Amino acid sequence: MSTTNRALIVIDVQQEYFDGPLEIQYPPRDESRAQILRAIDVADEAGIPVVIVQHELPEEAPVFAKGSAGFALHSEIEGKVNTARKSVTKHFASVFEGTDVVDWLREKGIDRVTLVGYMTNNCVIGTAVTGEPLGLTVEILSDATGAISISNDAGSASGKQVHQTLMAVLNSNFARVATTDAWAEAVAKGADLEGSNLVSSALQGREAH
Repeated sequence: MSTTNRALIVIDVQQEYFDGPLEIQYPPRDESRAQILRAIDVADEAGIPVVIVQHELPEEAPVFAKGSAGFALHSEIEGKVNTARKSVTKHFASVFEGTDVVDWLREKGIDRVTLVGYMTNNCVIGTAVTGEPLGLTVEILSDATGAISISNDAGSASGKQVHQTLMAVLNSNFARVATTDAWAEAVAKGADLEGSNLVSSALQGREAH
């Protein structure tokens, strides 16, 4: 498989996740940001197209308000924006909903996308689960994504619990989950990442618990 069959999608690496109420908790945001930047560099070296995404809400919204400080890309990601890359704004969790990303991928003959960015429990999972009906193979880099801790009337979970659980869930059916190191090696070899499947995950889960 040629590595150019992939596209790297950088999801919402915006200030809201560093300075706002949605600060990424796990993996530590500085560590995940460093891996995101590394993934972009790997993609550049391999000739893999890169899509940089920003979430945008109306000006009166409490987060991601258009034109607000929280809406802005992190400065290190902003420095990676150029005319050779596709930049889009979205209004839903999925990168594919309400944007031209799917058309762009099809025009380029790309049917495999690698997801990095934020956050695991919203836009990463939202994008991953909508990839299957579009005929896309989805890869997720576990150390280049991140989650927040959550608590509401239905329960609570730490950022670590949220992230690790969702990585296992996604790898069981919706995506192929790997570290940035493993992905970089696969890119260098022009190889596929290996994921699990629901039956195998269920059998292993039954034995483990």
